[in-house]
Amino acid sequence: MILTDERVIPKLMNPKNGMLREHIFRYEFATKFAKGRVLDIACGVGYGISILLDKIYGADVTQIIGVDKDKNAICYAREHYNHSQAEYFTMDVLSLNLDKQLGTFDTVISFETIEHLEDDVRFINNLTKLLKPSGTLIISTPFGRGRGIPCSNPFHVHQYKQEEFLELLDDFKYVDMYHQIDETIEFPLEDKKYYLMVAVCSN
Repeated sequence: MILTDERVIPKLMNPKNGMLREHIFRYEFATKFAKGRVLDIACGVGYGISILLDKIYGADVTQIIGVDKDKNAICYAREHYNHSQAEYFTMDVLSLNLDKQLGTFDTVISFETIEHLEDDVRFINNLTKLLKPSGTLIISTPFGRGRGIPCSNPFHVHQYKQEEFLELLDDFKYVDMYHQIDETIEFPLEDKKYYLMVAVCSN
């Protein structure tokens, strides 16, 4: 099976790979906030769900759903990251029926997804509909030259400036913006250069 489009596949990668370690760290960061019924949207091959279940399964998390448009990735997830409390579905993250098909969630996780989507506004609207009123969204994206401006990554439609990313999240009452460099996610410091934003959003 060949999986492309920037797929992170831990079992096929060197454990010391920097990109892999950064992705894993984002999921470990998410364990601080994830609870109840959890959705990992654009979950890829499912390794993040395995991390979440390993770290916080029990009273805090009751179920995790993984969704991805790539049926090969979902097949891989079902084979390699199967768990009694995890389910995987092949779905388009821009479908207007996602909330009707999946229900609502206490936590929605969206890592490295929005920059791939031309209709980023529809995606955010979908995430909002998928969240319970008291739910939490954890979403990340790399810094860039600006929304819709061509960049060196052929898979990215957008690479946002922070103010543009915050504008997309404007419907949330509370947005805590963290920045990531390597395996550190923190409130930004003036003397550091970061390359990725992680927002934790709630109402």
